[in-house]
Amino acid sequence: MKTKITLLIILLATFFTLSAQKTQQEIVIIGTMHTVPKIVKHSYKPMLRFAKKYNPENIFVESPMPNDTISWEYLKKGWSKGYQKFYAKSDSIKKVFDFNEITFKVLAAKKYANLSPIEIDYLIKSYLYLRDNGNYELLTYLKKYGIKGANKPTRHEDGDLTYKLALYKNMKVLNVDDQQTNGEYHEAWRKCVKEGVNNGNNAANQKLNKINYNSAILPAIFRKLGKHTNKRKSLQQLHDMASFSYVVKDTKGCVEGRDYFNQRNMRIAKNIAEQILATKKTKNIVMIGAAHVIGLEKELKENYPNLKVILMNEY
Repeated sequence: MKTKITLLIILLATFFTLSAQKTQQEIVIIGTMHTVPKIVKHSYKPMLRFAKKYNPENIFVESPMPNDTISWEYLKKGWSKGYQKFYAKSDSIKKVFDFNEITFKVLAAKKYANLSPIEIDYLIKSYLYLRDNGNYELLTYLKKYGIKGANKPTRHEDGDLTYKLALYKNMKVLNVDDQQTNGEYHEAWRKCVKEGVNNGNNAANQKLNKINYNSAILPAIFRKLGKHTNKRKSLQQLHDMASFSYVVKDTKGCVEGRDYFNQRNMRIAKNIAEQILATKKTKNIVMIGAAHVIGLEKELKENYPNLKVILMNEY
């Protein structure tokens, strides 16, 4: 009798373990190249095929969080002209647009293919009002190109990958970016470069950049730039350059820049994880600049061990 009870307990434990494994929430991270040159304008096609095949339940995009007032305080006069214009429009429309939450929710729940031009315009204004950059750009893209997206390559991750995937899946995108300390990061970058003139740091950076660039030439010719970029070795090189980990001698500017870069990755990881845990979706895909992938993987694995983190090439 004791043997039967023991066996039953083992079987039940095994069953619950396997069930937990099957429902474990996972994150597939795709490192993007942002804007690609005309000569490799089709680089995002294989990445889109991969993303469609993965069939995500959530799509995360590298756009600032709508409620991140610290990031927007910087971005309204920051490095990006696009974000400057978006913030100005958003700030202006809040004063005149009659936002109706019920109307917005009804329209946002409709399939993209069933939206009228007037309804698309209302959603565009609503996302602008809500300062939701990712979905504002997505609906603007839908209005311009239609339900199938752009016929010709836009050469950018949003137009050729993220938004095409979102329209194909009839899904909204979730914003995850954080730029709270981006101004300080760029200032530290300038300091690091200035300090690196005579101590070998700039030469080391140029050497690593040349290695990374040259290694991408052949894959790019055969439309495998995305796959090459998402190799762990390539991702590590991009991480090292963005985090000033290439230096042969640490200086104040380089240390500060590395710290700001790591802080940003930590906050982006938090934005991703909290939304995944809130939505309770199992399959999640993150489109992010390739230089952030290694840092995000580290932060997510260390701070959210219950989430399974997978890089695109390792899926």
